[in-house]
Amino acid sequence: MTVELSIVKPKRTPMQKVMRFLNNSVVNVVLAIVAIFWLVPTLGLLLTSLRSAGDNAASGWWNVFTKPAELTLDNYANLLSNPTITGSFWNTVVIAVPSTALVVLLGALAGYAFAWLDFKGRDWLLIAVIVMLAVPIQVALIPLARLFGQLGIFGSVLGVILFHVAFGLPFAIFLLRNFFSQFPQELLEAARVDGASEWAIFFRMILPLGLPAIASLAIFQFLWTWNDMLVALIFTNARSMPLTVAIQSQLRQYGSNIDVLSAGAFLSMIVPLFVFFAFQRYFVQALLAGSQK
Repeated sequence: MTVELSIVKPKRTPMQKVMRFLNNSVVNVVLAIVAIFWLVPTLGLLLTSLRSAGDNAASGWWNVFTKPAELTLDNYANLLSNPTITGSFWNTVVIAVPSTALVVLLGALAGYAFAWLDFKGRDWLLIAVIVMLAVPIQVALIPLARLFGQLGIFGSVLGVILFHVAFGLPFAIFLLRNFFSQFPQELLEAARVDGASEWAIFFRMILPLGLPAIASLAIFQFLWTWNDMLVALIFTNARSMPLTVAIQSQLRQYGSNIDVLSAGAFLSMIVPLFVFFAFQRYFVQALLAGSQK
């Protein structure tokens, strides 16, 4: 008597099917070609910033492939010797780093509370947070400008930081609350039975397990804050303006100097690119977190 065993193949999730399709070599070649075309403007900006004003006026940036001697760092030397640009660069760092850190920390605390703590009015507060996601920042520009003027922080770095934190928290709370709520309840109950406090659970369990979502949130918040010009244009002055506003002011004065403007534009891009590539591993983990059970 023979017994036939049938092997049941596990059912693939939609994300697994997509990843299997993307592993196809033909698709990879097509994606590589698309990526090359996508990077052409960035490459052109970089090479333009490495050429002199005369070379940029005489020919296009692609001529450096046949004339590499045209490449020079003089544009960046002149740019970094400009006190307006260097000061605005540090203003951007001072604005972006605290804004990102506060949004991540406060958003993680609130997300944990909404996911795993039972308190009065929790559902209504969560609805209020979701509603605030739909409020455009343009609606709050004039009221907050008047409020910051009354508080004496209008035109300062502190005012810009508070603005970014206020409008970054609803998305942060919503994102992290949904991510934290997927953790097994038995894991948290076991920690409480062992005598762990809520603070210990948060710092020793929630933060390490939620690192992919937290890193993704940090990338989004940092990029939004670093590249922002609307809020900074309204809430900063000549001493506190970030790099985006400084480049815009230089555009009015030196609109024809493409070498100076391209160097400043690429300088404003290099830090966000570095941050993204440094945390891209966690970013991909967060995107694929729901693909497997």
